[in-house]
Amino acid sequence: MSNTLELPSPAKINLWLRVLGRREDGFHEVQTRLCKVAVHDTVMLELLDGTPGSVALTCNQEGIPLDESNLAIKALRAFAHRAGVQRAWRIHLEKRIPHGAGLGGGSSNAAAILKGCNQLLNSPLSLDILLEIASQIGSDVPCFLLETPAADGSGRGEQVVPVDFPWSLPLVLIKPAFPIPTPWAYKNWLTSQELPGVLYAKQITPWGEMVNDLERPVFEKYRLLPALKSWLLGHASVRVALMSGSGSTVFAITRTDAEAAELADQARRWCGDTAWVQATRTLS
Repeated sequence: MSNTLELPSPAKINLWLRVLGRREDGFHEVQTRLCKVAVHDTVMLELLDGTPGSVALTCNQEGIPLDESNLAIKALRAFAHRAGVQRAWRIHLEKRIPHGAGLGGGSSNAAAILKGCNQLLNSPLSLDILLEIASQIGSDVPCFLLETPAADGSGRGEQVVPVDFPWSLPLVLIKPAFPIPTPWAYKNWLTSQELPGVLYAKQITPWGEMVNDLERPVFEKYRLLPALKSWLLGHASVRVALMSGSGSTVFAITRTDAEAAELADQARRWCGDTAWVQATRTLS
């Protein structure tokens, strides 16, 4: 049996994100729908014969932490503890999902590690246990363990239920050069104010009522993002535009792939060279 695995690690967008209030544990109660998209990292995992408990982590992208703070290593440590195994591992992250983007890249990497470790060790842990471990690593991690393209999250987002999502939607992802820390966005949610002239209301679509309550605090500070959302909504080809998660990515759903490609070209010109822009699709 091979000791090496290569796993796709997809990004996600939030089709909606409602913040219901702050909980006693300091987190916030949310209702969200997470939908995987065709942009993905690749996680390479190798089981080694070296010192038990040693982990070597490499990444193709500068600025990604390679120490114990990385969610991939946290996931591996949590898996090893729960499964009662101490082995040596090598992890390589081939990153395509930008960091601090609201696209769940780190969470997706962590879920891929949990799946990969379980597979390489002949599945000592059930999916329910993997979901339990995932929920302790990060709120978005459990949804990436599910095989379905979309899931509804409640609690702080970690209580996930797979949902039927028959659509494959053309879309454009636009992330400006700056990241946004998720804890900051939630901390400022309650006291933030709406900016005049910006659409925060639900956008009614065939796939749900799309809204993001974290746009309020994020847009108040990062004024490029409400301008970007308004610019996107001014295009006839755009069916809906919304910030994903806590940002800084804003996405627009179009009618066709050709419209998404054209919008991506326009967005690169509008945002400048420092923005990350990708035309893609939701997974179905």
